[in-house]
Amino acid sequence: MIKTRITEKFGIKYPIISAPMGPFYTTELAVAVSEAGGLGVVSHATLRGKNSVKDFKEQLDYVVEHTDKPFGLNVRVARVQTDHRVLLRKIPQWRNENPKLREQLIYGLTSAGGPRLAGKMWNEKAPDMYHFHVGPALWLVDKIVESGCEGIVATGTEGGGHQSYEGVTTLVLIQQVAQKYPDKLLVGCGGFASPEGVAAGLAMGADAIAMGTRFIASTQSEFRQNYKDLIIPATARDTMLTTGGFGPIRLLKNKYCLEHGKIMTKEEKIAQELSYEMDEYLKDLYAYEIVYTKGDVVDGAVPVGQTCGLIDSILNVDDIVSGYTKKAEVLLKKLCSNIS
Repeated sequence: MIKTRITEKFGIKYPIISAPMGPFYTTELAVAVSEAGGLGVVSHATLRGKNSVKDFKEQLDYVVEHTDKPFGLNVRVARVQTDHRVLLRKIPQWRNENPKLREQLIYGLTSAGGPRLAGKMWNEKAPDMYHFHVGPALWLVDKIVESGCEGIVATGTEGGGHQSYEGVTTLVLIQQVAQKYPDKLLVGCGGFASPEGVAAGLAMGADAIAMGTRFIASTQSEFRQNYKDLIIPATARDTMLTTGGFGPIRLLKNKYCLEHGKIMTKEEKIAQELSYEMDEYLKDLYAYEIVYTKGDVVDGAVPVGQTCGLIDSILNVDDIVSGYTKKAEVLLKKLCSNIS
């Protein structure tokens, strides 16, 4: 059995976490991952026609009704994510009102912005919930540590969905963070979709591994079957970075992705955000919605990581969580046996 600081502190059996994948729902997936012994994460879903705050509360209630295991959530704190301030305030309130939620909701992950506001609110109102923040480069991890976060999700550019302008690979980033901040809890994310990847991430110093694309291609995820079916034949060369709602985003190449254009510079993206009308923002969001709500994988945006090149079948969540960890354990033991 592999034990890490995160499995011990979080009370989970396996060091595998489901990556958040908003604006899509991962509520049922979160239940399945937690039930399998990993840590499921509820995504920050923002589909049009929904009250995102009320919707988030309903997702959390669903999870605690369907599992008694620990789980986590993600809040995107970008400038254009206008509901995040309300959510940061409401989440501690919901935990205080529901003893079951307070017991099980142990992990709060913020991303796509700065960690300070969440840290200030959650440290005061939910000090027993571990606050992690996504760090795509070491200089940004420095800021996360300065803010007082308990942990870092080191996310490299190989991953699907929202990315940064930094372009640092997971392989390099995990080593950098582990070397500079050995006392901080560390999750590796981006480029993991195999037992070999789990073993490598743990060997580099991560306390757990988060996976997104691998969990999309699972039996229990809410994603439409035609979305999952695109992942199986895809190669690592079939994704590309383009401009998303918060900056670069890695998508599977399709009509939408190829026509959407090159990545804007950071300065161009900030200028776009400042000039955005809400209708423009909603139009961009709609490209993601139609993939989830209508199954349109031609004109819709399909977030997928380079790990699609490692995935050749739809698996049960338990086979991913327990199966990958057990195979990683065999690999690590074999490696250790070569040391004389």
